[in-house]
Formats: sequence, structure tokens, C-alpha cells
Amino acid sequence: MGLIRPSPETGQCVAVPPDVALFGITQPIERTILDNQHRLAAMRVSLSRLEGVYLEAQEGDALVRRLIGADVISTALEQAVSNCVSELLTMQPGGGRAPALLAEALPRDLKLAARGVRQRTLYQHSVRTHGPTLSYVEQITAAGAEVRTSEELFERLIVCDRTVAFIPSVLSRSTEALVVRHPGIVQYLVRSFSHEWARAEPMLMHPGSPLDILTEGIRLSVLRLLVTGLPDKAIASQLGISLRSVANHVKRTSEVLGSRSRVEMGYLLAVRGIVEPPRGTGVDARPGEDVV
Repeated sequence: MGLIRPSPETGQCVAVPPDVALFGITQPIERTILDNQHRLAAMRVSLSRLEGVYLEAQEGDALVRRLIGADVISTALEQAVSNCVSELLTMQPGGGRAPALLAEALPRDLKLAARGVRQRTLYQHSVRTHGPTLSYVEQITAAGAEVRTSEELFERLIVCDRTVAFIPSVLSRSTEALVVRHPGIVQYLVRSFSHEWARAEPMLMHPGSPLDILTEGIRLSVLRLLVTGLPDKAIASQLGISLRSVANHVKRTSEVLGSRSRVEMGYLLAVRGIVEPPRGTGVDARPGEDVV
């Protein structure tokens, strides 16, 4: 440990102060540590310089890219959809689509059908009473496309050939979108679409469609959400119908049940088994049970 050293004058061993001995034996170790620290710092500097080069090289082929601007999004969508060779999956939440958008999409989708591209589109039930959307659906289904509707859809989605997907951006849904090419993410989105497709109802275009049954289905959807405590505006947004339609459904149901408030109406809906009550309410919704 360097605590004892021979004396140059007498040749006998003498004690060395511990701090001096410690300094002597730790110097080689500290030099090694210092050298390694210099090497580590040099490696970090070198690799940090390469980070910019790597990102620049990846920019042209990113697996998830942002599109900013409605015109940029429209152009990218048009390019991807036009290049479809086998399948186009589309999920459109909300109510009926704008006539201008439908007029723009119709010739494109008819061309895809003529090329043999399988098209499957999901809407919400509310489009079944929207004239322009019905006209569009009638023409594309006649060309071979498939259309179904569901009570609710989780998000807007377009998938081309199961290789590229378009989804809204969180930051600005109206002016930003994400283009996803990551195989794992695209596969997840396709499976989510397939799940929604399986539980959706086919939209058959023929005279005498059961609109009364459809209207009743929408009313039940409104009532289910009402029982959970959602306000009319949130219900309208979630189901893709107008605020006026929600109010009409609520009013008609209230008249049928004879309820004097939304709270009473929600309670009666639950206890009569018309809709399932939210979990944890303590309401036993057994049909036919009299409540005192």
C-alpha cells in the first residue's frame, strides 16, 4: 500500500503518511479514468455529428410523416388512392359528407372499381338519411364497392393496399394528417377496421329500405349515450347527427315515457330495460319490473 519505505540515509524502513501513500497508488488509476473520460467525450461528439446525417437521410423515407395543409393532404391522398392496385379501406365518422367532396371522390372511386380494386367503406348510421351521400353510395355499390354503417366509429381512416394509411393529426385535425407506412402500425389499423366492419350493418340500396327501423336504431344510440350523462352536443358529435335530431329523439322518448326530466327519463330507460344503465349506478335494469 506504500505505507512503509526504506530510508535512503539509514536503510531502515520508515512510515509514510497515509495521504501521501494514497496519492501515490491512486495516480495511475486516476490517469486511466481521465483518459477514458476523454475517449467517451470524443465518441459522444462524433456520434452527435452523425445524428443529423442520419435524420437527413431518413427524411425522404420516413415511416410516419406529417402532412401540413389541406391542399398537401388532398394531393397526397389522391396520389396514394390512385395508385391502389388491390384494396382501399375507408372509415368516415360523422354525418353525411359534403356534396363537393362526394363529387370529387365519385369519379376516382368508380375508376378504382373498374380496375378491380376492392373498396370497403364504413359510415355511421346517420348517412342513411343524407341524400347526397345516398346517391354516391348507390353509384359506387352498383360498381362493386361495399358500404356498411355503424352506430359509432372511432376515427377517420384511409388504408391503401394495406401498406400506407392516412390518419388525422392530434395537433390540428383540419389541416394536418399523418401518413403511416410502418408495417406494424398499418396492420393494427387494418385489424381495427376489420373489427368495426364485422359489427357494422350492410347498406343495401333498394326501394323500400326500412328507414323507420334505422331511425329507431339511431334513437336507441342517442338514448344509450344520454343515460351515460352526455350532453346533447356531445351525443350529436359522437353519432354524426345534428343537435336538432338529438333534441327530437329525446323529446319523443320523453313523451312516450311520460317523464318530466332527463334524469327521470334516463332512470325509466334503465329500469325498463330499454337501454343498459352505466356501470356502478346501482340500477337493476330488468324488463317488466315495477319500481315504486
